[in-house]
Amino acid sequence: MSSEFVLSLAEKGIFTTLMITGPLLLLALAVGLLVSIFQATTQIQEQTLAFIPKIVAVLVGLIFFGPWMLTKMVEFTSNLYQNLNQFVG
Repeated sequence: MSSEFVLSLAEKGIFTTLMITGPLLLLALAVGLLVSIFQATTQIQEQTLAFIPKIVAVLVGLIFFGPWMLTKMVEFTSNLYQNLNQFVG
């Protein structure tokens, strides 16, 4: 197994991870930004106020993006298992 092959496999794994986690991270970022703007305009400086909306947004995102995320993870894993004979060499 060559170093290019290992790097290609690691690149595919990292790309899949970023693609799967991206929508939930963007949701949490957007909700956190909205809550921060709300806190700045109302001058409410409660530290725990940002956590509940973020958790709810991520859970709603999991409901909507969960099937797609699971499909991508299963595709990547099945591709790994199908090409296992190339990895062992």
